[in-house]
Parts: sequence; C-alpha cells; structure tokens
Amino acid sequence: MPPQRPDVAALADAIRMLVAAGQIDYSGHASLRRDGGSFYINAGSSVRASVTAADIVAIDFDGALVEGTERPPLEYPLHAEVYRSRADVQAVVHTHPRWSTLLSMVGVAVRPVFPQGALLGDLPVLDSPLSINTPEMGRRLAATLGSAPAMLLKSHGAVIVGGSVLEAFALAIYLEENASRQYHALQIGTPYVLSGEEQAACRARLASAALFQKAWEHYSRRSDQSRDKRPGSG
Repeated sequence: MPPQRPDVAALADAIRMLVAAGQIDYSGHASLRRDGGSFYINAGSSVRASVTAADIVAIDFDGALVEGTERPPLEYPLHAEVYRSRADVQAVVHTHPRWSTLLSMVGVAVRPVFPQGALLGDLPVLDSPLSINTPEMGRRLAATLGSAPAMLLKSHGAVIVGGSVLEAFALAIYLEENASRQYHALQIGTPYVLSGEEQAACRARLASAALFQKAWEHYSRRSDQSRDKRPGSG
C-alpha cells in the first residue's frame, strides 16, 4: 500500500487556483513540508493550470527524489533553504504576480493599504531578479525573508510562507490584492496606508483559519467556473 500523502491534493488545488487568479504562470511552484528533511513540490514539467496530486513529487533538501519520477523545478533551492531556516514554515509558494512585481520593479515598497494587507506587514525585497536555482541563492533569499510571512524578488515575483497550504495560499491572495489596490491608487494620488494601530487591529481580527478558508472557497469556485468555460468542457 503506497504511503499517505497528507494535503498533497490541497497543494495541487492551490497551484491551480493561483493560476486562475493570475499569480502562477507556466513556471510558478508551491511546496509542502514532509517528514524527514524533505518536501512535496509540483514537478518542473507539470502544467500548472491542470496540475493534480499525480504531478507532485517529493524531494530532500538537496533536490534528490524521494517520491515520484519527474524532476523538481529548477528553483527547488528556494523552498529547501526556507525550510532549513524556518522550522515554523510548513508551506511555501512562489508566484509571479503582476502588481506586486511592478511595484518592485520601480522600487515602490508594498504597504498595507487594505485590511488583509496588514497580515503581510512591510515586505523585505531581494534585490535581484535572478532565478533562485542554487543553494547559495536560496540561502540569500531565506536570509532576506527572515521571520516575515512574505517577500518580493525584485522584477521577478514573490515568496509567501505559512503554517499550512491554506495559510500560504490566502496570504498570496492578500498580497496581490493589496498591491493591486496600491498600484491603482497611485495612478490618481497617494494611497492611504493603514496606521500602526489599524494594522494591529486587522492582524488580531483577520489572522484566522476560517477567513483563510473563505478566500480558498471563493477562488476554488472561480477556478471551477474558469475550467467549465474552456472549449469542449461542456
């Protein structure tokens, strides 16, 4: 009997939903910590828009396959080095979100401009657009991330971490929604940034698994509707 793969189906669901949300393209990836110094991650060859649990492999922190036959993404050190440095992290998402990346390209810091954005705080930025495809680059990224829940990679994308796939997914959604509002507000004026007290109140009220699940269900339905509209799906 094959070993159980806890939450691997949810990992695949999260990837597809982030594709439908415009945050993962043909080269994004997400992972889930596994016992024994290893983690689950979508195979590098997987089609992100249709990934399933069958496309998820397990590798150790050095990239060696533990489960599956397909090779992991070239940027697996991004995940491995975060897991090495952050015992609290159970899931890692690497996205290529439009608005967050545009802000990083021009050196505009992402600031909390709507309530859920307060859960991200002030995001650190890796001052390099290069691929995180070596242990050295992975360690540099992990050091920049520090204890934060998310970070930006200048002109490249974002990295979001969480205590579960659900949390990492929701924070990825919140990050890009915040950046979208900030970017569009900048076109007509100076966005209002939540005060320190307002941010603290939002963190106390919104850091909730139930609210993370609400975001998950919303995007799950959107993803289902998008799939139903594809030619030949009816």
